[in-house]
Amino acid sequence: GLLLACYVFRVPLLTGLAEAWVVNDPVTKADAIVILGGGLENRPFAAAKLFHDGVAPQVLYMDVKLGPAEELGVSLPEREQTHRILLSNSVPETAMTMIGSNVANTYDESKAVRAWIEKSGAKTIIIPTDPFHTRRVRWIFARELRDTKTQIHVVAIDPLRYRINDWWRHEEGLIAFQNEWVKLPYYWLKY
Repeated sequence: GLLLACYVFRVPLLTGLAEAWVVNDPVTKADAIVILGGGLENRPFAAAKLFHDGVAPQVLYMDVKLGPAEELGVSLPEREQTHRILLSNSVPETAMTMIGSNVANTYDESKAVRAWIEKSGAKTIIIPTDPFHTRRVRWIFARELRDTKTQIHVVAIDPLRYRINDWWRHEEGLIAFQNEWVKLPYYWLKY
């Protein structure tokens, strides 16, 4: 009976599970919009839109550690791709700042943002990211910035290939959800 009920009510159950996991703060005025590494297909575009909506005057992007293909010069480094996406979306060069050095994960990114905040005195930042990534981003940034008095607003942005109401029907959604269920406890233990 329980298995039948789970099957019959799978859509509201799985949608509710996703909605309970995702953090989505209201978009407010900020000092900067932070683009985390990865997610090239949506994070820089969301940041450019927020910039043009007048949310913040500055867009920060990461100096992401090079992968093997980038080290060989076969593909462009992620930092260069992000820079080009922002330029092609009419974000002026003067509004962009690359931060960090060879960042490899969300923890490294939180350290890079902290260093920038200490120099700039920023009081509010917006971080647009993939829905299932939001909870870990909120946790690690709150932990790293806890004594800076900087407000963190994590904004869930829709991925290209799935939505919260059908994430389990798409391989990308399943992988993203599963990865965050593993990564968040790992972050709790490591950081």
